[in-house]
Amino acid sequence: MADGSTLYDTAVIGGGPAGLTAAIALAQAGARTALVARRLPYADNRTTALLGGSVEFLDGLGVWPHCRDKAAALEAMRLVDDTGRLIRAPEVRFSCHEIGLDAFGYNIDNRSLMLALEQRAAELPNLTRVDDEAEGVVTEADAVAIRTAAGQFVSARLVVGADGRHSLCREAVGIAVTRRELKQTALTFNVSHSRPHRNVSTEFHTPHGPCVFVPLPGDRSSIVWVAAPAEAERLRALTDDELSAAVEKQSHSILGRMTVEPGRNLFPLGIERPDAFARDRIALIGEAAHVVPPIGAQGLNLGLRDAADIARLAGDAITAAQDPGTPEVLRRYDRARRPDIVSRTFVIDMANRSLLNDFLPLQPVRAVGMHLLGAIGPLRRLAMREGLAPTWRR
Repeated sequence: MADGSTLYDTAVIGGGPAGLTAAIALAQAGARTALVARRLPYADNRTTALLGGSVEFLDGLGVWPHCRDKAAALEAMRLVDDTGRLIRAPEVRFSCHEIGLDAFGYNIDNRSLMLALEQRAAELPNLTRVDDEAEGVVTEADAVAIRTAAGQFVSARLVVGADGRHSLCREAVGIAVTRRELKQTALTFNVSHSRPHRNVSTEFHTPHGPCVFVPLPGDRSSIVWVAAPAEAERLRALTDDELSAAVEKQSHSILGRMTVEPGRNLFPLGIERPDAFARDRIALIGEAAHVVPPIGAQGLNLGLRDAADIARLAGDAITAAQDPGTPEVLRRYDRARRPDIVSRTFVIDMANRSLLNDFLPLQPVRAVGMHLLGAIGPLRRLAMREGLAPTWRR
């Protein structure tokens, strides 16, 4: 257990995938690190599509070898206009082989990913686990004091807030958030199907948002079905047989007969971005730093890039015998993350708005854009590379 008299180089608040990854990366970068998060069994069956850079990062951290056999490769992605509008976009298909890759990334169930992260975290001698929730965060001149629910105190020169949308860390340093609730809800569940997916992810664009079929190992896929809130509630309330039939119809039977697996989750969608990504010895990552709709598999991949950047910058400071929580380190982190987060949020928002807007003059604009993307090789390859990671990171 952590000793309240110990001053850690870094502390991470939040034990989700982004927080655990940040703690591992910081410890591997040479920081004496405390992870403040209660160990809880991962309760749902959601999955994450880890794109190329994320897989490489997790491999470098020693996490990927613990879970690669639980993941399905994503070798191709199809975008299908299923809006039923007067002017529809042509189907666009992206293949990883066109840009010299074996896979765009891998889809893995979050439970397996979390187990791999926990296993790797337990192997690191300079990573201390504080199995409790943070209840108070106070910034001081030379450190940040964290009080846990059980009354334990942890101090660190730099604190990484991976504590989600209602971030205690963000609130502690007075960072305001711009929020916009979307009139959309995502229903997530998994299915087995009678035809093989052949490692192809298919995204149907409907008037209410995307419905995405992402490969899992075997003849199984994870579904993210974005709909109007009332429709999402109706779908969740269907029997297994009824939902199986509904999702097979939505997929136009491309995967054959569908069988819904146990476990359904609903998530109201929104877009959130804080005014700053770091302040007063606290750096924000994951959903404390950005919330976006589930389009293009960007959410956790953004969070993993947050973790990589703060670990790199903090590690550089520690290697140089400097304080990792100084304003200069935090400014560098903000500068590193801002272009990525702002640009991704904008593109995802525009893509989502284009589905929801049935204004007739905009329909040919979207259709022409999709046609150019599918027909012009250099443009298509640029879109694929940018979708995996910003060019400036490579």
